[in-house]
Amino acid sequence: MKAPHSNSLGIARADLDGRPHWTPVGEGALAAMSSDRITVADLEALPYSPQEERELVDQVISALDAYGAGLMRTPGGVGWLSVQHVPVRRLVAQVVRKLMALSAWEPFAYAPGPLAIAPHEGLVGLRANSSREYRVYTVTWSGIAYLLGASAPYNPFRSAQLHSLPPVRMPATAPTPQPSELPRSEVVALTWSSRHAATLGSVLEELARGGRASLVIDLATDPAERCPGPRVRGIRLCSPPAGLFDLPGAVERLRLPDDDLVVRVKEHTVQLARLVRLVSVLLETGGGCTQPSWRSVVRAETWLDGVLDSTRPHTLLVSNDTSPLGALAVHTAERRGINTVHVQHGAWTAESVAWPALHSRDIVVTGERDVPLAKAWSRHPNAEVHALGQPRFDALASLDRDAQRRYLERLLGTAASRGPVRIAVWACQPFGPDRIAAQADLLLDGLWKAEGHWGLVIAPHPVQSVDVFASLLQQDGTPLVAVADPRVGARGCLAGADAVVSAYSTCGIEAALLDVPVLEIGSTRERTLGLAEHGLARRCSSPDDVADALSELRDPHRPAVQAAKDGVCRWRGDSAAQVAQLVLRRAGHAMHHAPVHEEARGADSGVPQGEGVPA
Repeated sequence: MKAPHSNSLGIARADLDGRPHWTPVGEGALAAMSSDRITVADLEALPYSPQEERELVDQVISALDAYGAGLMRTPGGVGWLSVQHVPVRRLVAQVVRKLMALSAWEPFAYAPGPLAIAPHEGLVGLRANSSREYRVYTVTWSGIAYLLGASAPYNPFRSAQLHSLPPVRMPATAPTPQPSELPRSEVVALTWSSRHAATLGSVLEELARGGRASLVIDLATDPAERCPGPRVRGIRLCSPPAGLFDLPGAVERLRLPDDDLVVRVKEHTVQLARLVRLVSVLLETGGGCTQPSWRSVVRAETWLDGVLDSTRPHTLLVSNDTSPLGALAVHTAERRGINTVHVQHGAWTAESVAWPALHSRDIVVTGERDVPLAKAWSRHPNAEVHALGQPRFDALASLDRDAQRRYLERLLGTAASRGPVRIAVWACQPFGPDRIAAQADLLLDGLWKAEGHWGLVIAPHPVQSVDVFASLLQQDGTPLVAVADPRVGARGCLAGADAVVSAYSTCGIEAALLDVPVLEIGSTRERTLGLAEHGLARRCSSPDDVADALSELRDPHRPAVQAAKDGVCRWRGDSAAQVAQLVLRRAGHAMHHAPVHEEARGADSGVPQGEGVPA
């Protein structure tokens, strides 16, 4: 599976006055040049140290914070860099990676010099990725040259692709009342992702069964990520005003004149005023609920103020308080003395988050291994961490393995008269095309080499576009490949698999809890969930590793010990009830109904599971 490169530029040495200079050149002209040269694709593919990258990003962010964090605040007092830290940090990481690539290229390291700008190229653009929701902003090579001091009188700040983005429209699938029309609610929950909705929904249902009213604010701008309607009385669903996340506009306070303040990245000198100007492109461009513009942030804060004034909750419940809307909502609630509870919705590792910061008062984590990370990342002075499991995993024990197996066989049976004997499910992540292509090649080659007749069902991530898998479905021969309905997802079919393959999906945890063998794939330098370290998975960094792991499955599979599972996820079927108790206990209330027994191994969530049913 090959991922096409969209960049057609290269960089070549073009000395001026006897001094080394470097200039962008069309890729087609590189072959005819005799000077040192490299394509941008090859330059960006040079090996690097992820640890060094993180350290350099921290260094640049610290300098940016000291230089300009106080330039702009919301009416409620939230600084622009605090609330927009995640998208800004991602952009800074792109800058650092490019500068590291220049340093790693021997000809440039031997003869460093000024980098010229490509005429009329935008300074900030987008990288290819397979997510429908996230925009992966990047600084172009002309933008890098600009940060290092090159003059750019004719270069727009935004690329043509950014200029032509369609407006972000929020689907009106829930009522949008005025804040003053909302009734009292003991708990207000925020969701903009299907994982948030599934994680928090069962907690709110537990509260509703005890007579506690709640309000769910659905901020999703991707229709596939919208929160489903409440299934029990006592839960109200609403959306913010239409057009909230389609508010682009200039942020004049971040358009600074050049000065002498800089930050060093290895041997490179980055001008901070220019970095702030490039970062302002993110704040001026409406990027939906995950990367809202500054105007959207200010408008959202005003609307949230009105909602909290009317509903007067004792608790704000979130599954992400690090990204812009979560950080903003927690700050708004804390200002009113409202308790804030964060329920972990995805897996963590020390390198897994764009910004290791948690702002809520109470932090609910999945397993014991997450406790040290939560304590290290917490920013609240009175934070407490609680290992209560994952509420959306409560229903795992009720999954119908036979029905899910029939679904997998039906998917693969359409490709040939005889289906495979064994089936692997790939719980995919919305990585960039290159990384997905590399993982697909590793996995398919391993399946082909493994003993037995294997087929592969790809389960896309909820925010992932299935178009990225088109080339896999067009191949002939073995192994057989099919793509699951995105509404089904990995959970809707993993219980029927002979093995689950994952790089970084929480579905790997779910499979391990159900004693389905797990393979963690990726190159040796790529991070995974680390389940192999707990004896819950097999780490596979080559096709031979995959083939060996799958071939060994012919032997009886030994379930993991409970202690290993508890380290990754406390699973008793009562996580939702435990979180609900925490919410009420912090508010000075008690549950009015009996929770699920501590040792229950599963709980029926009321959602039908199995054969092609959304999970």
